[in-house]
Amino acid sequence: MTSLLPRNLSVVIRPVHYRDLDGIERLTQESFTAMTSKGVNCAIRQTQSLRRWYGLLKFLSWFPNPLQYRFCAYVAEQGRMLLGMIQVSPFNRTRSTWRIDRVMLDQAADKQGIGSQLLRHCFESIVEARTWLLEVNINDIEGLALYRQNGFQRLAEITYWEIKPELLAELAQAEPDLPNLLPVSNADAQLLYQLDTASMPPLVRQVFDRNTRDFKTSLFGALSDAVKQWITKTEVVSGYVFEPQRKAAIGYFQVQLERQGESPHVATLTVHPAYTWLYPELLSQLARIAQDFPQQGLRLASLDYQPEREEYLERIGAERIEHTLIMSRSVWHKLRESKFVSLEGIQWTDVLQGLQPARKPIPGGMSWVKTGQQPSSDIPVPTKSEPLSFNNCNIEAPAQNDSVDSQQEQ
Repeated sequence: MTSLLPRNLSVVIRPVHYRDLDGIERLTQESFTAMTSKGVNCAIRQTQSLRRWYGLLKFLSWFPNPLQYRFCAYVAEQGRMLLGMIQVSPFNRTRSTWRIDRVMLDQAADKQGIGSQLLRHCFESIVEARTWLLEVNINDIEGLALYRQNGFQRLAEITYWEIKPELLAELAQAEPDLPNLLPVSNADAQLLYQLDTASMPPLVRQVFDRNTRDFKTSLFGALSDAVKQWITKTEVVSGYVFEPQRKAAIGYFQVQLERQGESPHVATLTVHPAYTWLYPELLSQLARIAQDFPQQGLRLASLDYQPEREEYLERIGAERIEHTLIMSRSVWHKLRESKFVSLEGIQWTDVLQGLQPARKPIPGGMSWVKTGQQPSSDIPVPTKSEPLSFNNCNIEAPAQNDSVDSQQEQ
């Protein structure tokens, strides 16, 4: 005889506790079927890091600090059964845009229902978020249906590429023509912000909502990055190309190099749309930097509004490894879902009543009537400083002005 206890219990959404780590690991393993090899490796590393650093991450989430939202996650629980987990994080420094890092749901649960409850809990509890952002694989049918049901819309498409070690060694033989290649510092934040603004369409720029602070590194952030690189055995190298005539940055790269050779290097490129000839030069520079590390591939991404980058990667023989979709949800969905407003329910009499002046209008110093001359009608003539009253729909005021003009002409 089956128990009716789980059916009678309601689903509770709460923050993650230490006892939930086993359930999160189970959900992670169940979601491997819908992931690519890149996503599986990333999920395994995240689970291992969470179990190792849970105490420190939980302590940092209790007070304001740069790592306060390093691990912000909620779980859906029914009784003692973990049905799902969602992890979110701020996308920019002002925390106006938040990102949904991952959503994992139990295979036996109602994925649409539990997933919607987790998403809406984040929408309602994180009130400072004006826009939400996420990335989903185009082949994840269940994920796309869940996000579209909760108001997410397509923003852009991302294609991930991998350059094989043999091709990377071939690119390293070319001498890059980058005479103004400079290292990155906090003093260059304004230049990098202008480059980032010019490299994306207005809609994407509005959703990302970045400012100069997003391109600066604090002392605490530099220390945490150094500790992370020491633990993960990685090294980060970055630089940008400066145009002296325009006094602007026209290209930027950042590459995370793997010292142990267990996974490919990961690079990020930002190129001004008017300087797309920089792609071969920057990739040659990246290939030369990677020569000092174990031979492995290089991964980078291109968006659908960067056709020159995709054309160049196809021409040199790079391999497509994944295709994802960026989706966004604005704050207007929150306002529309919280209260439905219909024009039929508006009482126009109350609206017009509120347009009445709160006190008697004070006549201005200018008048169209000559001194000692009064209009023939008892209705006062409005001046430029006196507002017309729309409550009684008085349309005789223009005719009164005509009579005054005629008297002036006589």
